[in-house]
Amino acid sequence: MNNALSTPWRDLPPELATALRPHLREVVAEIVAALPGEVPDYARPLEGAFGEGLRLGVEVALGRFLDLPGTTEPALSAEDRRVYLALGRGENRQGRELQSLLAAYRVGARVAFRRFAALARGAGVDPDALVPLAESVFAYIDELSATSVEGYAQEQSLRAGEDDRRRAELLALLTGGTADPPALRSAARRAGWPVPDAVVVVVVPRDGADGLSLGRAALVGRDGEALAAVLPQPARRTALARQLAGRGAAVSPAGPVTEVPGLLALARRGVALRADTMSTEDPLWVEDHLADLVVHGDREVLARLAAVRLAPLDAVRPAVRERLAQTLLSWLQHRGERQHVAAALHVHPQTVGYRLVQLRELFGEALEDPQSRFELELALRALRS
Repeated sequence: MNNALSTPWRDLPPELATALRPHLREVVAEIVAALPGEVPDYARPLEGAFGEGLRLGVEVALGRFLDLPGTTEPALSAEDRRVYLALGRGENRQGRELQSLLAAYRVGARVAFRRFAALARGAGVDPDALVPLAESVFAYIDELSATSVEGYAQEQSLRAGEDDRRRAELLALLTGGTADPPALRSAARRAGWPVPDAVVVVVVPRDGADGLSLGRAALVGRDGEALAAVLPQPARRTALARQLAGRGAAVSPAGPVTEVPGLLALARRGVALRADTMSTEDPLWVEDHLADLVVHGDREVLARLAAVRLAPLDAVRPAVRERLAQTLLSWLQHRGERQHVAAALHVHPQTVGYRLVQLRELFGEALEDPQSRFELELALRALRS
């Protein structure tokens, strides 16, 4: 940057500062008096720490400005920069928008220039110096403003990072299942996350996670290569379904926050179930498929169960075995109602009767035993999937 543009005070006569410095306190007082009427956040009594801090800040700023005429020094020394960075950070910590501080700087610049110009003319300073005086005042205030904006952004970034860290810690506590309720409540307060009465857990496969936003109510983190989120139980499925549509996600049943580890496990299994069955339901609501999860649970155990319970079918030809297995499953599902079985299989009731005779010959008393019928249905469902 051209040094003359960045330090316009180089063109100011040094005697200008000599003429203005004795009037520093009265200019400070005029700026402080003008602020409450023009900046709403400063419309408060100027007694005590607030008023004293305001007067000191204006006095330091103008004092530094009067060190600059005739020099090529930067607007702010390293120490000055720390002051105005801190002012910007302080505005963020107090939860205020930065506009009020920047507006105060502008008011201060306008009042300072008006008073400095009048004092300069009264001291016989060359009128040609008034143009670089205006440029210098406003360049100086621009530098103060830019430094405070930088401080505000630094604090904002720091607070955002801290907020993200606390939310990640809370999510880890919830999914880890090791924290007691008081510890969870404390972590939730630190993260600014109101604890819902009930939550659901969403798991989204890696290829469906890009660009997903579930809002600040959701605690989101990585779950292996997938994405997992804990969020309040939705009043209705509609809005969440729209957000998750096309992503291959699974949504757990609802439960208290203390049950998040189990809900997470169910959502993971929901994603796997969707992939295994090539389901088109998207997202998949796990509570609608709990029985399917049982059937698709431990494959090795189910295979062993099927081998034991369906062994009688090994005695018939493969084509007959398939027909008999379909009939047996339908008969179990429809509680032996032959007409319903026939309708489900699109065959005549007499055909169902003939097949049932075969099944009774093969399975014998197992068809009369409730436990055996339950295990047969599990085995047949697993075989069909």
